[in-house]
Amino acid sequence: MSARDEILARVRTALGDRPAPEPPRRDYRTADRAPELAPEELLDLLVDRLVDYRALVRRCAPDEVAGTLATALAERRARRVLVPDGFPQAWLAEAAAGVERVGDDPPLPAAELDRLDGVLTTCAVAIAETGTIVLDAGPGQGRRALSLVPDYHLVVVTAEQVVTTVPQGVARLDPTRPLTWISGPSATSDIELTRVEGVHGPRTLEVVVGLPGPAA
Repeated sequence: MSARDEILARVRTALGDRPAPEPPRRDYRTADRAPELAPEELLDLLVDRLVDYRALVRRCAPDEVAGTLATALAERRARRVLVPDGFPQAWLAEAAAGVERVGDDPPLPAAELDRLDGVLTTCAVAIAETGTIVLDAGPGQGRRALSLVPDYHLVVVTAEQVVTTVPQGVARLDPTRPLTWISGPSATSDIELTRVEGVHGPRTLEVVVGLPGPAA
């Protein structure tokens, strides 16, 4: 027996007659304990968090998404934009004018993705409290590299996809899918706290937030 083993044995003997401590209580937040927010309050919170993360945000009515995308791409002067399979065709009607839509079948190499002017995607869910947008490679989102390599990411979030908290967002997601969590444009800081954007993702994140439609 080494000296270390002997010391530990003596400690265990000395503590042997003491009851085991109670495990600490962890009062985790769950999806069913999230605060209730009105739809407009929820979107206001999401927009506030997105702006705080230095994302660009455009709010529009559901029937204005196509025009808003067209305006965003025109102001960006984007000419070659990757559009994953499954992106709603109705939203591309106006956005496609003057823009070359690039597909990803077969998958484009990273060098080709880097030469694009940007990528246009949908999302799986958006979390208002943290300003986080989650992609799960579903329709209109494509594989993970599409939102990481191009320097500009334009993403559409509908009002129905917005939840208040992370537990609510997790409850909507399939954990077996490849999940990409996006909180603002890619950024990091060095030891002197100098912020650098675009290190491991797009330098510019622009979000089109569709407002709730009229009540039925």
